Amino acid sequence: MAGSTEMRRQEVLQAIVADYIASQEPVGSKALLERHRLNVSSATIRNDMAVLESEGYIVQQHASSGRIPTEKGYRQFVDHIHDLKPLSAPERRAIIRFLEEGVDLEDVLRRSVQLLAQLTRQAAVVQLPNLKMSRVKHVEVVSLGPTRLLLVLITDSGRVDQRNVELDELIDADGGHLLRDLLNGALVGRTLTEGSTSLVELAADPPPEIRNAVVRSATRLIETLVEQPTDRLILAGTSNLTRMARDFPTGLPSVIEALEEQVTVLKLLANVPDLGNVSVLIGGENEDEDLHDASVVATGYGSDGHTLGGLGVVGPTFMDYPGTISKVSAVARYVSRVLAGE
Repeated sequence: MAGSTEMRRQEVLQAIVADYIASQEPVGSKALLERHRLNVSSATIRNDMAVLESEGYIVQQHASSGRIPTEKGYRQFVDHIHDLKPLSAPERRAIIRFLEEGVDLEDVLRRSVQLLAQLTRQAAVVQLPNLKMSRVKHVEVVSLGPTRLLLVLITDSGRVDQRNVELDELIDADGGHLLRDLLNGALVGRTLTEGSTSLVELAADPPPEIRNAVVRSATRLIETLVEQPTDRLILAGTSNLTRMARDFPTGLPSVIEALEEQVTVLKLLANVPDLGNVSVLIGGENEDEDLHDASVVATGYGSDGHTLGGLGVVGPTFMDYPGTISKVSAVARYVSRVLAGE
């Protein structure tokens, strides 16, 4: 839409969508003039609404009723959102406090979807970190005895793995420090797959004085790195959707079924945008037919610039898009900060 007439029609469309989201009632020209400063006559508004309807942005369900937005109308509305609703100071404090009380990564993510479900009154979902994307943050070597070591592997996704290693030869404190430096040199900053390759190379040519310790430790860590559990999801707030059952045109069961089908949601969250950006899929834009009556707002969370997984909400197409985008974005940002230890 270009030019002053098109800009005004865009304003009219934005007003219709905003009013419908707020009331879930068809919007008429009289109501638009009463609620919004459009500075035009009722005849001009009616004409604009007729044009918007002919272009497929709004539809009139009954001859005497007002208009409601179509999926095309919602898409135009979302694409023209310039101002997101900022979270209130109490909301921000509550989010930070609640997430910081998480005892580990999974607990933080569980809390994040509970928060999103409460804040948006919709269903919220988060994907546990895709371990293929995780990078090694640190390896610690702890001596448990002359021939026994504890290896502690920490990734940027918050995963901590501990493995005992039994040696055939004694290792002193200096040997332990050298081993730790070699393992960190091979692993830190690398993905788990890259780390496995580095460990194979390290074990092929270790320093003679700690050969046994390097080979045993590398072998044990490679076993740890390749034990990658499948992706998992945490879901919250499905009951929020049941309270809006009448608002899903072909019924709610298919939407809930899609949410419970992990593969469907994992596919959705696998395509989240880069950190800091939010994607919005409206109705038929969702690949899965069961979600054609729903909208999905999703983003990624992570640390050190790396996306570890996706989180988002699923709700009706008339959801409060500015508020939902703002809340999804804020929770993801705070989850990332907690993971980064900020």
